[in-house]
Amino acid sequence: MATTIGVNLFITTPSTHRKKILVAGKFKVNSISVQQSTESKQKRFEKQSVTKETTIPKAFDESEIEPVSVKDYLERAKEMIRSDGGPPRWFSPLECGARWDHSPLLLFLPGIDGVGLGLIMNHQRLGKMFDIWCLHIPVMDRTPFEDLVRLVERTVKSESSRSPNRPIYLVGESYGGCLALAVAARNPSADLMLVLVNPATSLSKSQLRPLLPFYPVLEAMPEQLHVGFPYILGLVAGDPFRMMMATIEKGLPLQQAVGELSENFAATLPSLSVVSDIFPRESLPWKLQMLKSAASFANSRIHAIKAETLILASGKDQLLPSLDEAERLYHLLPTCQIRKFNDSGHALLMEGGVDLVTTIKGAGFYRRTRKIDYVSDFMLPTPSEFKQVYDSWYRWVDIALSPVMLSTLDDGKIVRGLAGIPQKGPVVLVGYHMLLGLELGSLFNRFLCEKDILLRGIAHPLLFGKNWERSLLDYSSFDLYRIMGGVPVSPSNFYRLLSQNSHVLLYPGGVREALHRKGEEYKLFWPLQSEFVRMAARFGATIIPFGVIGEDDILDIILDYDDLMKIPYVKSLIEELNDGRVRRLRFLYTPC
Repeated sequence: MATTIGVNLFITTPSTHRKKILVAGKFKVNSISVQQSTESKQKRFEKQSVTKETTIPKAFDESEIEPVSVKDYLERAKEMIRSDGGPPRWFSPLECGARWDHSPLLLFLPGIDGVGLGLIMNHQRLGKMFDIWCLHIPVMDRTPFEDLVRLVERTVKSESSRSPNRPIYLVGESYGGCLALAVAARNPSADLMLVLVNPATSLSKSQLRPLLPFYPVLEAMPEQLHVGFPYILGLVAGDPFRMMMATIEKGLPLQQAVGELSENFAATLPSLSVVSDIFPRESLPWKLQMLKSAASFANSRIHAIKAETLILASGKDQLLPSLDEAERLYHLLPTCQIRKFNDSGHALLMEGGVDLVTTIKGAGFYRRTRKIDYVSDFMLPTPSEFKQVYDSWYRWVDIALSPVMLSTLDDGKIVRGLAGIPQKGPVVLVGYHMLLGLELGSLFNRFLCEKDILLRGIAHPLLFGKNWERSLLDYSSFDLYRIMGGVPVSPSNFYRLLSQNSHVLLYPGGVREALHRKGEEYKLFWPLQSEFVRMAARFGATIIPFGVIGEDDILDIILDYDDLMKIPYVKSLIEELNDGRVRRLRFLYTPC
């Protein structure tokens, strides 16, 4: 029987404004018995000082990541094309450093510039997750597109034979996106993961289309006309001014922001001439011909692609209609996801506000074996990721409701804060899932800032499904759960979290409680037999039951599941979400 998913529409109740209060008690579980800790008959509330300003736990310090500027990119590109003979070849950036064991191989396929430095802003973080190889195509190289496909194909086959259980990531930018699609089409049985950044498969609809019929005569273009042309085509490699703007810290006073931009521009200006070196007059006809061949080759073979695909599309791409092309490819590719960046230009990966690692993690697109493992493949969130998630989704809850958290010490005293929470795991926090789960942000924030503990939430599998993202207004709506360590509910995942001494957040009532109906405030929907207790006992875990007061009182439900099922369109949508893909879960969740 499928689990039924409904949607609640609500308005705030002006007459009710209650603070959320979370009270936690403790159970110590061993293999013999489960006993509740003794509490004093006269409980006393002991106030403790609480820092109002959110602090970042030391576990998320990323001071080892050195900032990279546009100037660094241009200077590195100048070095690479200075003595640029020989055939296309692979190189590994030195700044990638140490990485995880069994990290997958990442092959970066550059745009029409061919330099291979398109990931320079992400090298340090990506280097912890991947074995990075970047393809460099010399400026004056004349290797046909089909031969480049064979070059990448040979590398894929060679590395696949060396590590058959390890996926290979093809990250293709613009022209490189066509190259990645071509390789995937010719190798449908290979375990490939495609990341396409503004792919040039939409060349026929691009701003370069008027130039394509005239590429044979570009070599004979007078020198006077050629001077500015490389800078126009330089949009393919990146817009330096936009890239400099992206590196300016947000929230700075106007005068300071203008000052930093001026300094960056003055430092970068001497290096801008490298753009004309990347696109010399002699190579322009060949590069345009290659771009045309790549788009045609890839489009003619899209039907043969079986690899998982993640498309990153810019909303302000002045060269290609990337958003429209992402939607087109979404319908053509069998397993495809889209992440939109509405304020970014064509050189998406070169803009400081775009983090490829965060995007891959949020999309659930990182794995080191044949199947994704949300437990062992998880990487701790960085300070910027934590701040982005908290500011975007949960800060308003803390501001509006001012939640107060209380915990129970070993001697039975109830104190303000989380002093009663054990620092060492394994720990299982078991509670009632309030309306829409609005308490999640407060829990994660306080545990991170007060205890330096990241809760690993056991979540409904629907939050990790990729095939139904199309029905969401924002494809990235559930990325925050993956970034913050959410794990699909299953006995094996729960077992492995406990074996890692994790602090696990568990709601036995699941989505049925979070989307409860009218008149069901504070009502439990727990299974008669909670199997998690048996497994927790096996690891000697501490079980901490907790409750939340006030959240169900601040909202009134206008339409619940029963009301929505009377609306034909909404009923069909709910039935589509519950067509059998989400099966009944007997372990931790009760069916709706």
